[in-house]
Amino acid sequence: MKRTTGYDRAVTSTWHPATQAVRGGTLRSDFGETSEAIFLTSGYAYDNAEEAAARFRGEHPGMTYSRLQNPTNMMLEERLCLLEGAEACRVTATGMAAMSTALMSHLSAGDHLVAGRALFGSCRILVDTILPRFGIHTTVVDGRDTDAWAKARRPNTKAFFLETPSNPGLDVVDIAAVADIGHDAGALVVVDNAFASPILQQPMTFGADVVAYSATKTMDGQGRVLAGAVLGSEKWITDTYMAMARHTGPVLSPFAAWVIHKSLETLDLRVRRMDANAAAVAAALDGRLPRLLYPGLASHPQRDLTMRQMSGGGTIIALFVEDRRQAHGLLDALQLIDISNNLGDSRSLMTHPASTTHASVPVAVREEMGITEGMLRLSVGLEDSRDIIADLDRALVAVGL
Repeated sequence: MKRTTGYDRAVTSTWHPATQAVRGGTLRSDFGETSEAIFLTSGYAYDNAEEAAARFRGEHPGMTYSRLQNPTNMMLEERLCLLEGAEACRVTATGMAAMSTALMSHLSAGDHLVAGRALFGSCRILVDTILPRFGIHTTVVDGRDTDAWAKARRPNTKAFFLETPSNPGLDVVDIAAVADIGHDAGALVVVDNAFASPILQQPMTFGADVVAYSATKTMDGQGRVLAGAVLGSEKWITDTYMAMARHTGPVLSPFAAWVIHKSLETLDLRVRRMDANAAAVAAALDGRLPRLLYPGLASHPQRDLTMRQMSGGGTIIALFVEDRRQAHGLLDALQLIDISNNLGDSRSLMTHPASTTHASVPVAVREEMGITEGMLRLSVGLEDSRDIIADLDRALVAVGL
């Protein structure tokens, strides 16, 4: 493999995100292909036995096994580093593989984690149920309350974990303020940035140490593959993350990596169109429902903070109707928008979190997170916003709203 002339990090880091999303990380073989190749290989051959031994000792460059290195995965990791402004990246089989390994590689029995209360359902199960089984103590706070993060610190606090905007209630956390508090306690600050994507928000510019993604969502954007990513400093990825990941095997398949890599070419276009669509839909529905949350609306309680750390309001809207019966009725009345628990897709998707994405979360915890029986999460896609609004209008009329 050879890197195309001029595609070194010093050059690509000066490009704008739209260019990085198309060109960053590109490697070409001697064939000179314009569309990056897929390397569907599990292992690699060596010129001689000593070369193999030297690679395993880390003395010679080169790849040893696709659980550790793969050219396709490496291209994707480099592109994500450029988009996120990170030194290093490892891609994982799923978004939850990224979240769990980011935390479990850093935390040990006896350590303390502070987590924002508003997280994806599986992330709440991770911090509330799974980590404590391994002796990792967790305190959950209202992420919007900066003082709550400070008060939750303990001498053994080793990490802060937050999602902003949150899934599905769209709480916005002040990343810079929380990062300062975490660093003052000597804690690693980990941010789930799946809702915003690196196009709308780059948490590391506000002090986050680690950014984790479900690349299944906006990065793929077409509902095809599962994928995740963990980004951080070269030292942390090498010494901490890989110390666990190399032996537990959460690696992404090269085929899925290639799909995500190609999808990133349109990420900037897709996210900005979806963001504009979501803003139009939210404005059209504002005041029509008992309650509606969209970070880009003036009515959102944290709009000013949103605009300080994001370049748009995002692609997700939280709608509230009376109860589960009315919520399910609205879903059933949709003709254009699909009922689906995925998000970030080119297609508009809507789900009822209490009975899908957060169904495994105890009722009391759902209530604490603001997930009511009447909440619906709308992921706005690439369709004409007028058609999305018309579909929602028909559905709302059908349920008496």
